[in-house]
Amino acid sequence: MADTSPILADDASGRLARTLLLPYLNHAATMLEEGYASRADIDAGMRFGCGYPVGPLALVDELGARTVVDGLTELHARTGDPVHVPAPLLVGLAERGETLAGSSDDEAATPQLRHEITSVGVVGTGTMASGIVEVFAKAGYDVVYVGRSEEKTAGVLKAVTKNLDRAVAKGRLDEAGKAEVLGRLSGSSEREALAGVDLVVEAIAEDLDVKLQLFADLDRICKPGAILATTTSSLSIARCAEATSRPEDVIGMHFFNPAPLMKLVEVVTTEKTSPDVDETVRALCLNVGKHPVSCGDRAGFIVNALLFPYLNDAVRLVDAGEAEMDAVDEAMTRAGLPMGPFVLLDVVGNDVSLAIESSLVEAFGHDGWRPAAGLEKAVAEGRLGRKTGAGFHSY
Repeated sequence: MADTSPILADDASGRLARTLLLPYLNHAATMLEEGYASRADIDAGMRFGCGYPVGPLALVDELGARTVVDGLTELHARTGDPVHVPAPLLVGLAERGETLAGSSDDEAATPQLRHEITSVGVVGTGTMASGIVEVFAKAGYDVVYVGRSEEKTAGVLKAVTKNLDRAVAKGRLDEAGKAEVLGRLSGSSEREALAGVDLVVEAIAEDLDVKLQLFADLDRICKPGAILATTTSSLSIARCAEATSRPEDVIGMHFFNPAPLMKLVEVVTTEKTSPDVDETVRALCLNVGKHPVSCGDRAGFIVNALLFPYLNDAVRLVDAGEAEMDAVDEAMTRAGLPMGPFVLLDVVGNDVSLAIESSLVEAFGHDGWRPAAGLEKAVAEGRLGRKTGAGFHSY
């Protein structure tokens, strides 16, 4: 997307790219206009969370607001979908001939640790939890990880050790460094082991009732002042906070998978999250080599809220017979995206994609975001993507 010429090309591929990218740019502009997240954080979210070469708001400037507004106006005339009405922010820029780069978006000061963080707890034993354990231990923090059984916690140690062995084999780490990292780890099947940590990150199943029970437990177990974070990608941070007597200490810390490799962390605050807790978590992200972006507590946060309507639109295009699946994938990679939408859907998992898209519709009520029939059909038939060997493509 850094080179706009494929997007603006007057051919079938360029027209497909514009059909899918223009609503995405419009949604990003609306997000900025509503004050939900800053220009820098919206762009960084999509660059670090999805591997895009340029963020949506920077792309608006590359294309020109007038081009984006005219394209959206034409698209709205065809579809009648309210989400295709150009955002007032874009209309104003087009009328004034201005760019978003010239608008006010002050650089935030470098965040500082307002709470002392020396030890971290992680609840969960899956891939995400194991990755988060590795991230903190490699950054020098003592980590207590808790699972439902000794067998589960042993799996975390095995996963971290495997990754460290891989780093040693590639010359990125020596045996002494590996031993130091492993020496910072402590596993337990009892949540009471978290009593002394300064921060807990939960990475258990995406089930609100299960998380509420966990947060009530953490409230009882953890010391006063400990920060309670969730890496949920779709559930309400505020609901988790309500299960505690310390909502000011509860925050979202959404890592991306695989956590050791992905640089992005969405830092999600509720109306009750303490500013000191927010700043501390953002500073901590920087300390462990991650790029934090700030946003509020609503469905999809930044990345999923922008990504999944675009993926859903791609399926709808094919459902309507307006394009072939392979042509859509090719058009979007030609436009500069790391992979086409159907390949990405299969990587994410079509069942996961359907659940996220449904949660966005529930939160925002946009009929144009309702899950595409083709996505629902793929899930109903068990074609969930790479993990089942078949999705929109076969593997």
